Amino acid sequence: MEHKPFPAWPDVAADLVAVAAGRAPADTVIRNGRWVNVHSREVLPNHDVAIKHGRIAFVGPDSGYCTGPDTNVVDAGDRYILPGFCDGHMHIESGMLTPAEFARAVIPHGTTSMFTDPHEIANVLGLAGVRMMHDEALLQPVNIFTQMPSCAPSAPGLETTGFEITPEDVAEAMTWPGIIGLGEMMNFPGVAAADPKMLAEIAATQRAGKTVGGHYASPNLGSDFAAYVAGGPADDHEGTCEADAIARVRQGMRSMMRLGSAWYDVEAQITAITEKGLDPRNFILCTDDCHSGTLVNDGHMNRVVRHAIACGCDPLVALQMATINTATHFGLEREIGSVTPGRRADIVLSSDLETLPVETVIARGRIVAQDGECLVDCPHYDWPATARQTVHLGHVLSAADFEIPAPEGANSVRANVIGVVENQAPTKALKADLSVQNGLVEPENDVAHISLVERHRATGGVTNALVSGFGYTGNMAMASTVAHDSHHMIVVGTDRDQMALAGNRLAELGGGITIWRDGEELALVELPIAGLMSDRPAQEVAGKADQMIAAMQVCGCTLNNAYMQHSLLALVVIPELRISDLGLIDVRSFEQIPLLEPQT
Repeated sequence: MEHKPFPAWPDVAADLVAVAAGRAPADTVIRNGRWVNVHSREVLPNHDVAIKHGRIAFVGPDSGYCTGPDTNVVDAGDRYILPGFCDGHMHIESGMLTPAEFARAVIPHGTTSMFTDPHEIANVLGLAGVRMMHDEALLQPVNIFTQMPSCAPSAPGLETTGFEITPEDVAEAMTWPGIIGLGEMMNFPGVAAADPKMLAEIAATQRAGKTVGGHYASPNLGSDFAAYVAGGPADDHEGTCEADAIARVRQGMRSMMRLGSAWYDVEAQITAITEKGLDPRNFILCTDDCHSGTLVNDGHMNRVVRHAIACGCDPLVALQMATINTATHFGLEREIGSVTPGRRADIVLSSDLETLPVETVIARGRIVAQDGECLVDCPHYDWPATARQTVHLGHVLSAADFEIPAPEGANSVRANVIGVVENQAPTKALKADLSVQNGLVEPENDVAHISLVERHRATGGVTNALVSGFGYTGNMAMASTVAHDSHHMIVVGTDRDQMALAGNRLAELGGGITIWRDGEELALVELPIAGLMSDRPAQEVAGKADQMIAAMQVCGCTLNNAYMQHSLLALVVIPELRISDLGLIDVRSFEQIPLLEPQT
């Protein structure tokens, strides 16, 4: 389907002026509302909004002179007139949905603008995959701005991806119509060390006049952080405490505070505003990673704003952090982020500023959702076979692939173990003493097998390690081809036979998530596009995701949204321990370490 660009302001300016002056009628008028002005941080009662060509022409207490016989009149009924919500940092693939189905899922929640970094598909399909995401994004009835991924691989030398992104790729993408900037610069050690490739990508973005996204996942706020900021990233979403938020805004960055399906980082940082009194215009709310179950059952940016308010934030400040602050950061303050003349008519009508029920959603001047129901078509891209055939293992997996041999003659071993942390992206570097049976290390108590199975080049490679924190019991395994960011296959289990069954199932299907126990498949989420996404409706995918979470609980896991932790266990740019196709990686020192410690 051909993309029809939304009319630019110069193309319709004369008509907007004519409506505002009373010389021409508006297409739509919203009457009798409480105007939430995020520029002045005010609520002004008895205001109307006049819309022409999908843009706002007039906001004031009396729109009668803007109304003609064919004007569509929407009665706000004294409800609040809010700007449509903006998500400042997110990955559509994490919703397990394509851009079209993601849009369909979040439109009823009031999200009308998204700033997306498709670095997941970049690791699998390279620049071609980014273009597919970009092109489907442009077809949607809401604003999906694409950031060109910066780091594939995220940590060069510590992982192998399906494709690599180059500075030349970045420079090319900056010419595409939907590219808003550079995606999160995850290789923060590279930037701090002035790596020529990383600086070349940043330079190409800045030469294009676009925004450089940041990702500084280190507690070190000294010289390493200073060097990273000097390298050009303009924002960061990896903060987990008040000191992180303060450090970022003091250095001229925007602090992006996230509430995703499993990342609960708002409450610990928002005190920088509510208690320390920092200027809130330098803070942005975002989701980062939300799976389909969260979108369908809990919400999207409306959920984040409600959470910020519950954490003590003034509702108007929270709304600024989800609208105008985001728009300003990306240089789009004249396009989106507020209900003011000239901007796109992206509007939410809500009867309460704290609980934020999303009752009517207007995008580009037309009603796109009402009372939780999406009312518009979200067109799909024609995904080619190359995007649907991406799981190449090289051989049929067996239990032997997941064995961890012990040193000869050992009765027990001391192992380095990845420790899962509930509701946070970082892991812990743990140690465990484990028994040896028949020459093999046998996980026990809360320690389970974790394996990364290479799936891009059919090398047959399997990396084995150990993980703690999921609480699994019995003979089970969970496999996923969503394995940020290299997106090989991660298999976690307590039984090697079940691990082989799970891995082979995903190879057969072309990707997804599966859970097995005692030879039976308990749950399956098919993700045929790049092994990351389904093109089925969000409600359907969410139902299968709910079954997946229930199956994890049946297998003993009680963590909140533990699938997100599972899928990030290979993300070798977030401390402390991760697994990659090259081995066990200590992200504190960015080096490979042995799984088993030498015997003394």
